[in-house]
Amino acid sequence: MSRSSGTDGDERPVYATRGLVEMLLERADEAEPAQVNLVLDATPAADFEADLGVDPSTPVLSHVYFPMAGQAVSDVFGVDLGTPAGRGRARFLSHPQGPAELTRRDDLAGVVLLAVPPWEDLLAFDRRGRRLPLTVVDAEPPAESVPE
Repeated sequence: MSRSSGTDGDERPVYATRGLVEMLLERADEAEPAQVNLVLDATPAADFEADLGVDPSTPVLSHVYFPMAGQAVSDVFGVDLGTPAGRGRARFLSHPQGPAELTRRDDLAGVVLLAVPPWEDLLAFDRRGRRLPLTVVDAEPPAESVPE
């Protein structure tokens, strides 16, 4: 495990893989001045090959669902087919012009990761806008395959 960010209280920590964090920061940088808004998903700590030193049921943010999947159906019927049912309880947002906090205009989720320039770190928040500690883990999620 590596870096952690500060918090405003004793809230539950958020874990994310380094690969996911780096990809999100890169995407925010490339999209600037546009905002980025992506659905994130987690893998239970027990599913990683490496011992993460946390409870096996701890969710570790590890995947992104891109907004293009199922967009036509979503636009017409308001149904998000890009995110599998019961998944995606976290979200990534970028604020190219700030602020480094959630706003009333943001799409919220149980956990929100937020990036602001200079795109070096992520901040974690709960849906009420309270800061959460973020720990970045140096581990790769298990490879997924499509069932036959």
